[in-house]
Amino acid sequence: MPDTTVKEAAATEEVISGGHLVAKALKAEGIDTIFTLCGGHIIDIYDGCLDEGIRIIDVRHEQVAAHAADGYARVTGKPGCAVVTAGPGTTDAITGVANAFRAESPFLLIGGQGALDQHKMGSLQDLPHVDMMKSITKFAANVVTTERVADMCSMAFREAFAGAPGPVYLEIGRDILDGHVPLKKARLPEPGHYRWSTKSIGDPRDVEKLADILVHAKKPCVLLGQQVWTCRAADDAIAFVRALNIPAFMNGAGRGTLPPGDPHHFQQTRRYAFDNADVILIVGTPFDFRMGYGKRLGRNATVVQIDLDYRTVGKNRDVSLGLVGDCGAIFAAVTQAVSGRVDNGAKGREPWLEELRAEEAKMEAARLPKLRSDASPIHPLRLAYELNEFLTDNTVYIGDGGDVVTFSGGVVKPRAPGHWMDPGPLGTLGVGVPFAMASKIAQPEKEVLCLFGDGTFSLTGWDFETMVRFDLPFIGVVGNNSHMNQIRYGQIQKYGPEKGNVGNKLGDVHYSKFAQMLGGYGEEVYEASQIRPALERARESGKPSLINVWIDPDAYAPGTMNQTMYK
Repeated sequence: MPDTTVKEAAATEEVISGGHLVAKALKAEGIDTIFTLCGGHIIDIYDGCLDEGIRIIDVRHEQVAAHAADGYARVTGKPGCAVVTAGPGTTDAITGVANAFRAESPFLLIGGQGALDQHKMGSLQDLPHVDMMKSITKFAANVVTTERVADMCSMAFREAFAGAPGPVYLEIGRDILDGHVPLKKARLPEPGHYRWSTKSIGDPRDVEKLADILVHAKKPCVLLGQQVWTCRAADDAIAFVRALNIPAFMNGAGRGTLPPGDPHHFQQTRRYAFDNADVILIVGTPFDFRMGYGKRLGRNATVVQIDLDYRTVGKNRDVSLGLVGDCGAIFAAVTQAVSGRVDNGAKGREPWLEELRAEEAKMEAARLPKLRSDASPIHPLRLAYELNEFLTDNTVYIGDGGDVVTFSGGVVKPRAPGHWMDPGPLGTLGVGVPFAMASKIAQPEKEVLCLFGDGTFSLTGWDFETMVRFDLPFIGVVGNNSHMNQIRYGQIQKYGPEKGNVGNKLGDVHYSKFAQMLGGYGEEVYEASQIRPALERARESGKPSLINVWIDPDAYAPGTMNQTMYK
């Protein structure tokens, strides 16, 4: 074939850029939105996303982009995606990646980099991103050829869902993204064919062992943790506790698995149950600081742990039985295993449930005066009470703060699975606005109610403007005590009031004016009786809103006072 013919054939060959390969890989994974802050290294990804119909949400800080991608993953069950530029763009996102890592939330962070022909020459914003990310991701790599872009994305997604899920990172240089290769030479994994979908129950013999343990238990209880939502296992969990008549407690994203009023839903008596149960089943929750590193479980109880990650089972505390696998599949298998028993022990456990209900009623009565208090300044428990009463079956509740959110944790009862969001065990402040953003984008039909501490809102609050710009209405409530109270309590306990009020006092900020300035709805609330009407007006406004509620700075949540770091 003459040279001219070869050149003509090459000229007509379909080619594709690296940025467009990224977009195709995201589309194959079912991702319909990316969160980003622009930079010169990454703009070809935007062009590809526009061609693939992927929505681009541009934010004001890369930490917000990472948190929003984390939130998107939690809400949808699909991996999220954030795209940031090199150098400070990537380092700004690190907090969001670290938070997702501790919370077991799968999202892909794509970071830019200088061209390979400028490697180690000091190009703009050049940093060793991959080395920095390795310790807080499940997978971190750079992409060195345009042909491998989509293939590397599929590899990252596969790692994101291996065992307990988590974030992954890809560094892609400007020349790789801008480069064009023949489409037929690029590896484009086919949707649904590059990672597994099996929900493992682990060893079936362990399922039978667990069934035997529970059938013979007189006073069992179960803690339904984050992975119950991660595995979308609510229906299986409900069938399990009802079949065996087991009282259930919920934490993290597991909240809402059972609706308020369900006979197996318990909230106030977890410590009492752990002290008195003969069998304790811990599902999708590590024995970390929230569990007193396992020391809060009765010494004589039979402890069983179910988790997606083998490294979590038996960590910090011995267990009688550990099962590694999908908790929904395990719940279903255990329910099936006990279905043929003449007596599965359910009826015999009714006195145990009545005992717990009596304790719950006693504890509710003890705190009722504060829940209904008209004191001024407003007691945080009254604020939490009003928020819980305001929730609908369609409201997603987000907690973003320290002490004020700790108060709400013992009061607010989400009405359905997936309707509670908090940062998770890293305790990151600033997730509220990005989580609200992700939630409204992924499920616009649902209402979003977010409780902020005043110190918390200040961290990422400028992206309230992003909510306005993209018309993403939500109801924001700032519990404003002009302090970082969760830390202040510990300082005062350790150093006394004269030295304890250092580094934790904030200004008296009227956040309603901030909301109004940016085009949202805002109100100030000074009296408890004003809370509900203000919430109603925010709901009716149809805008992003901030209700600034002035609460008592000298009221501390029991969870704050019991923190192990102050002991």
